Amino acid sequence: MSNASTVSALVHTLRHEADGIISVELRPWGDTVFAPFEAGAHIDLHLPNGLVRSYSLLNSPSDQGRYVVGILRDRSSRGGSRYVHEQLRVGTQLIISQPRNNFALDTRASHSVLVAGGIGITPIYCMFRQLLASGRSAELIYCARSRREAALLEPLAELGAKVVYHFNDEKGSLPDLAHYLAGRSPDTHFYCCGPTPMLDAFEAVCEQLGYANAHIERFTAVEVAAAADALDHYSVELSKSGKTLSVEPGLNLLDVLLEAGCDIDHSCREGVCGSCETRVLEGDIDHRDGVLSKAERAANGSMMVCVSGCKSRRLVLDL
Repeated sequence: MSNASTVSALVHTLRHEADGIISVELRPWGDTVFAPFEAGAHIDLHLPNGLVRSYSLLNSPSDQGRYVVGILRDRSSRGGSRYVHEQLRVGTQLIISQPRNNFALDTRASHSVLVAGGIGITPIYCMFRQLLASGRSAELIYCARSRREAALLEPLAELGAKVVYHFNDEKGSLPDLAHYLAGRSPDTHFYCCGPTPMLDAFEAVCEQLGYANAHIERFTAVEVAAAADALDHYSVELSKSGKTLSVEPGLNLLDVLLEAGCDIDHSCREGVCGSCETRVLEGDIDHRDGVLSKAERAANGSMMVCVSGCKSRRLVLDL
């Protein structure tokens, strides 16, 4: 059953894209109408085995009536990607979320550098196409273990744009991001999606080179320990309903809110999908998510209630 934040979809096409990678094209089911989306967006798939997984949209935002996601069979799959690769079939009906975007393009940038690692090409490809279609200056650095494991090589070649490829087996080494990213203007915008080690290296290199406009998208959660001054007991005031709740030791903020009847979208419960982002009116947040940038965390304006905590005795949410 779908609700305001989900819709029904039909698996229309399954396509082999590279070793270990397939694309899944979804079409509306019944009277469903797919919402428009922007480059960098992702959707949740509610799989028949009960798992919910987030995947980036790779098709053009100008497409109407279809969503396409690329899915890597994760070697350490907990049942999501393995199910998709082994059991998902054309004609299967799925519940999916509305598109969400934690990785939006700044279309005003004078130049954009996009970095993809492996399956991270899925949102990056969509973003690259959008920048080129709108006449913006952009380049792509695409890294993968090998050509066999690199999806979308043919459509990328057809774009006729500047793409630098780094295949580890051909180069004999991991990509040197400092080498690939050096020499850009400080106002350039940089985007990266890929495995955690690449994202960490990308952030470190951008900081070393003084690039302020660095954006990342994480596919997997990074466990962030609670801050030393985080509290395990605090009160939560809900500004709209007037309720005051108590988060006791061992309790999760999201669970407390749901128990109180708050209608909060949530999916991953790991701080990576962004669906539970909630506006904060007062309070000192202990951010433990993988979505918000350093600047967004410093602004203290919102939090992912599925993983984040509080450093102050009182937290006021816009609920």
